[in-house]
Amino acid sequence: MNPKTRYEKERSDGKQQRLITILESAERVLSQKGIEKSTMQDVASEANIGIATLFRYFPRKEKLVVAVATRMLEPMLDHFKYVADLPLTCLEQIEKLFDFFIQDQNHLSIIFMVNFESYASHSNEPVEDVLSFNALNRKIWHEYSRIIQNGVEDGSIRAGLPVKETLITLMNSFALFSRKLTMKKNILLLESDLDSDDQLELLKQIFLDHLKA
Repeated sequence: MNPKTRYEKERSDGKQQRLITILESAERVLSQKGIEKSTMQDVASEANIGIATLFRYFPRKEKLVVAVATRMLEPMLDHFKYVADLPLTCLEQIEKLFDFFIQDQNHLSIIFMVNFESYASHSNEPVEDVLSFNALNRKIWHEYSRIIQNGVEDGSIRAGLPVKETLITLMNSFALFSRKLTMKKNILLLESDLDSDDQLELLKQIFLDHLKA
């Protein structure tokens, strides 16, 4: 590698690492302080960079917020793709996705995503760069549709159920309930409240029993 090529590669690698640092710092700040109360200066200070450097990467706070939200979705896409590729029945794949939502309960990340959805839905105009976030959601749906098709074909789902409609409804319900339990982790609603993981395990079994052929 000649000196010029090596220099350009090192510069590119350095910019990529700085971008990762910015996004990780922004995730911490936005999750802890909330989207509305967080400032670009807060993020720059957390990332230990100058505010001008931050604005070179993200000229507006909105672009940074969407970038963080998109980055938070990436592990879900990776897991849905991983499960869709496994040589398992649809019912076994669904169980693994339920387990993902049980295990993947980062309190601050869930709070950020709930705040982000509220932030985007209350915006008077389409949120800048939200198309990238929506594109990632469509990729997740594509992987889940592969699992649904597996259920249509492999006979592991109980006959008589509308497979597509049932699997979409149950997965949405499970994901929303998992998020709700994470959001109220520090709030005891009932004196006899069960541990959130125990509730999710119980709901998982109820759903699987309903689906099982």
